[in-house]
Amino acid sequence: MGIGKGKTDYLLSLIRGGKQMTLGQQLRLTVYLSVPAIMAQVSSIAMQYIDASMVGSLGANAAASIGLVSTTTWLFWGLCAAAATGFSVQVAHSVGAGDFVEARKILRQAVTATFVFSSLLAVIGISISGVLPVWLGGDEAIRSGSSLYFRIFALFLPALQLNFLAGGMLRCSGNMRVPAILNVMMCLLDVVFNFFLIFPSRQVDWLGVEFTAPGAGMGVEGAILGTVLAELVTAGGMMWYLCCRSPMLKLIGKRGSYLPRKKTLRKAVRVSLPMGFEHMAICGAQIVTTMIVAPLGIVAIAANSFAIIAESLCYMPGYGISEAATTLVGQSLGANRIRLLRRFADITVWSGMLIMGVMGALMYAAAPQIVGVMTPVEEIRTLGIEILRIEAFAEPMFAASIVAYGVFVGVGSTFVPSLMNFGSIWGVRLTLAAWLAPTMGLRGVWLAMCIELCFRGIIFLARLWSGKWIYKLRIKR
Repeated sequence: MGIGKGKTDYLLSLIRGGKQMTLGQQLRLTVYLSVPAIMAQVSSIAMQYIDASMVGSLGANAAASIGLVSTTTWLFWGLCAAAATGFSVQVAHSVGAGDFVEARKILRQAVTATFVFSSLLAVIGISISGVLPVWLGGDEAIRSGSSLYFRIFALFLPALQLNFLAGGMLRCSGNMRVPAILNVMMCLLDVVFNFFLIFPSRQVDWLGVEFTAPGAGMGVEGAILGTVLAELVTAGGMMWYLCCRSPMLKLIGKRGSYLPRKKTLRKAVRVSLPMGFEHMAICGAQIVTTMIVAPLGIVAIAANSFAIIAESLCYMPGYGISEAATTLVGQSLGANRIRLLRRFADITVWSGMLIMGVMGALMYAAAPQIVGVMTPVEEIRTLGIEILRIEAFAEPMFAASIVAYGVFVGVGSTFVPSLMNFGSIWGVRLTLAAWLAPTMGLRGVWLAMCIELCFRGIIFLARLWSGKWIYKLRIKR
């Protein structure tokens, strides 16, 4: 994860300095930024994978308790991420222009604005936690566990927000290494916390040595406590590095106001608001999908939840490359280098499609092993393997939409891409899922998802290659 740190800084300085870059340098910079970003994304999903595996060993009801509210937790995650992005994109533009003083001003305002926003979200989340499982149509046997899981999650949203903000700011300044290291640490902490919180005290045989492992035996509650405690520690580390050590953005010893300015807020809202509505629309669609899946039974809910987590391991490289694309495109725009911006857009999109295509093939082949780790229940495993293999065929086009979206975020253009995501999911996926589920069950829901992801990739590539968004950038500048 420390690959090419000095080289990365040098290559990024070429963008800010207006100097020529060869194709080889552009490719190397893309790799240097993408690898740690991918590691951070994979470690984030690994946390969910670990939680699912540990809770899955407790039985179908425990797994379904988490699966029922997983789409709603992603909705709140997405809103926090969108709020952070509205400010971090502005920082990328300021860094690209070499204006580090302005970048720090934006950071100070972002800390205040996003903390207030996430605190309000926390209040909303805690308020609805009791009735959420009922709204989602969950079985009475799993409602109590689902409600408690979501309530604890909501309580720690401000810590999650600071984690998103600090990580996004560091990445947009070109530092992918520190967020990656800290996210891997978060994954390891999650394992440790889960080990002691989920299970009761028990005999453990480790490398031939048998001993009594203490445990709280908290089950589903222990899973979410382990996750949020790991996030809390990581958020503290991320904010400390950002404020005390970052060469471009550190605030210690630098005076300035933390009161948000109208100009900064307007720019943040222009980027974040479409992303926020998009996340609401997407997660709302996922919640509707959950409502379509819920009547299919506990086995279907659990299999759907496990398959979503398993597939995440496949598409996380795409999100890592998307973050690199946002940084590269954002800094290129700040430096007013439109031609270089377009080159980075093409390089990152093609890279994402290639890597996720390979990951899709691996996911198809290894589906029995991937799902088998998470649950010992044969019915859940069989169904999970089938639907995961359906999704494998959509991964290259899914990559196209993910990375192209990162490109558009980098230039601050989120309105049209958000509409594209909204139209594709609500117009194609849900329509097909509602039509196919009664006859094909959960397999029909995932077939609808596969078709929709391919369609979404096509429309994002069409917009990217049309060049109209580049023309609009030239007009604005």
